[in-house]
Amino acid sequence: MTLKSTTDADDKDCWQTPVWLFDALDIEFGFWLDVAANKHNALCTQFFTEEANALERDWESHGAIWCNPPYSKILPWVEKAAEQSRKQHKAVVLLVLEDMSVGWFSKALDTVDEVRVITDGRVNFVHAGTGKEKKGNSKGSMLLIWRPFTNPRRLITTVSKHTLEQIGKKVRTGEILEVVQ
Repeated sequence: MTLKSTTDADDKDCWQTPVWLFDALDIEFGFWLDVAANKHNALCTQFFTEEANALERDWESHGAIWCNPPYSKILPWVEKAAEQSRKQHKAVVLLVLEDMSVGWFSKALDTVDEVRVITDGRVNFVHAGTGKEKKGNSKGSMLLIWRPFTNPRRLITTVSKHTLEQIGKKVRTGEILEVVQ
């Protein structure tokens, strides 16, 4: 049986990454640019909106690049992330649904350095309109990580959601202050 999404079409591609998750990854990567955002859900000071069309422009950045792409069309974002990591010489991290059975995942494996599966729970995204966390995500999440100057290793690793939450909390409370690179 296939589960069908109950999310309104207008909201489906506008979910914000929870701040604790972004903070936990930002401490590792040092994000500078969010390439799939709007003024309500951007997590970096520098961001591209839908109108700026990130898929048709270069992702020039002074640091790593973050992307929580529209889940309705992940493949173009996978292709652009691979291209821009090489071109910009920056790490690019995509937060995507954890589904290794789809074509875009096979395409990602051609170029990605690391696939990091988030275990021990599902990420609850933040509703673009209300700012509230939406419970009941029907799929897990994973990170696709491209690193410049690296031959794609296609590593598959895991990280606990609980670990990421703890790190994110420590960033918010000031217990962790420095970006690790």
